Amino acid sequence: MTRIISLIFFLVVLLLGLFFGVLNAEEAMLDYYWGKIQLPLSIIMVLSLVVGAVLGVMASMVVMLRLKHQISKLRKDVRNTEKEVANLRSIPLKDDR
Repeated sequence: MTRIISLIFFLVVLLLGLFFGVLNAEEAMLDYYWGKIQLPLSIIMVLSLVVGAVLGVMASMVVMLRLKHQISKLRKDVRNTEKEVANLRSIPLKDDR
């Protein structure tokens, strides 16, 4: 059932993209640092969306890698603490009576 829903969703997004491309077929000038190029407006908008998504993923990867490093450090601390607790529990109690 979820495959059918995801297929329908994919087809709807594809159709919306096709309509978007047809409605924005006029040429526009894309001026970037190294030159200029004439492309359809829809392609320029899709390219800007893709570049923005890639930059967003790259920016979030920095945070994710930092958090993964912190998680691994905390897991190591937990293992060491559990070993210490197990060692302390194995020491016999002395009675000073």
